[in-house]
Amino acid sequence: MPKLTPLPENFEQECSTVWSFPRRWNRASHNSKYRWNWTPEVVRNLILRYSMQWDFLLDPMIWGWTTAIECKLLNRNLLCYDINPKAIELTKESINFESENNPKIQILLHDATKKNQNLKDESIDFVLMHPPYADIIKYSDWKIKEDISNIHDLDKFCNEIEKIAIESLRVLKHWKYCAVLMWDTRRNKMYQPLAFKVMERFLKTWFTLKEDIIKVQHNCKATWFWVNKSKEANFLLIMHEHLFIFQKIN
Repeated sequence: MPKLTPLPENFEQECSTVWSFPRRWNRASHNSKYRWNWTPEVVRNLILRYSMQWDFLLDPMIWGWTTAIECKLLNRNLLCYDINPKAIELTKESINFESENNPKIQILLHDATKKNQNLKDESIDFVLMHPPYADIIKYSDWKIKEDISNIHDLDKFCNEIEKIAIESLRVLKHWKYCAVLMWDTRRNKMYQPLAFKVMERFLKTWFTLKEDIIKVQHNCKATWFWVNKSKEANFLLIMHEHLFIFQKIN
């Protein structure tokens, strides 16, 4: 198997607050088989802008494995964990490819809402995460009760997100960054700004907001069905996500 170079051809780093990637990469072991894995182009842009080679990164909810692949390609050390054993298994499989680089990638079964007793204060250079959007897409069945993708109530969901924000602030070095990708939703036909509710919890934790990036959503499943529903019931389809960049300055 040939070794993969870190950057694909024709790659250009994003420099605005609107990111749009109509086609996903299929380099290395990237694929769109699972709806909840985030776009490789998003992760690559984040890693290149907010970290340096050999930095130590943290992804506390690795389901989708994108971060692990990009860290291997871009020479970043990574600690990642997930509450679902299936996510751990798939992530380990995903980084089984030849690369020019050999960073340290540690994959652990761990609940992101809990403190990692083995992770020291201010030991991480960059935190990035793609949390569930409450229970819009479930990451696991009800057997994993602590999985926050099983929480329907938005306030209860944000309470758990706040715990993750507190832990992220603890482990992150001063002046470093934390990236969070989040979607909004509807309840009872009314728009629910879930992304901003999550943003408020991070600000409450004493992060500051560096950037709010609009990530355009492409290739949503069942779009044809919802287009008709949108016209019939007079509501607009949500076709964007918010990518918040927080900074630890206190």
